[in-house]
Amino acid sequence: MPGVWALGDCNGRGAFTHTAYNDYEIVADNLLEGAKRRVTDRITAYALYIDPPLGRCGMTLAEARKTGRNLWVGERPMTRVGRAVEKGETQGFMQIAVDADTREIVGGVVLGVGGDEAIHAVLDVMYARQPYTTLKHAMHIHPTVAELLPTVLGELKPLT
Repeated sequence: MPGVWALGDCNGRGAFTHTAYNDYEIVADNLLEGAKRRVTDRITAYALYIDPPLGRCGMTLAEARKTGRNLWVGERPMTRVGRAVEKGETQGFMQIAVDADTREIVGGVVLGVGGDEAIHAVLDVMYARQPYTTLKHAMHIHPTVAELLPTVLGELKPLT
């Protein structure tokens, strides 16, 4: 309905504290600044604080497949992430999906130690609408989980 704003869990756009707060930011910008922001422009992002933690953004691989896009996917088990090995927490994996035609990242998952933090690097590149090579060529601090995201992107393979 025009003039009615739904924020938080009731709008069906993500039942998380971060999405509810972003709803407020969107409404405030639209009402006070005359912006034209929409919750539908938001990229899905969340963390599950399980053991190991899960960080996810964009489309899942199943969702990306359904779009019919030409996809590349890079994966790395946490057993091959130095920081995870150092901490003795090697359960999980990293995965990034890229649209091979636009070269934009369409989704990412980090299930493992630090996954809830490392996924933000992927999310930021997605919001910037930069090609995956922006992250692939980035220098990250060692030893961290995020430093392996460029490596994952260097190992992209066509999704079959």
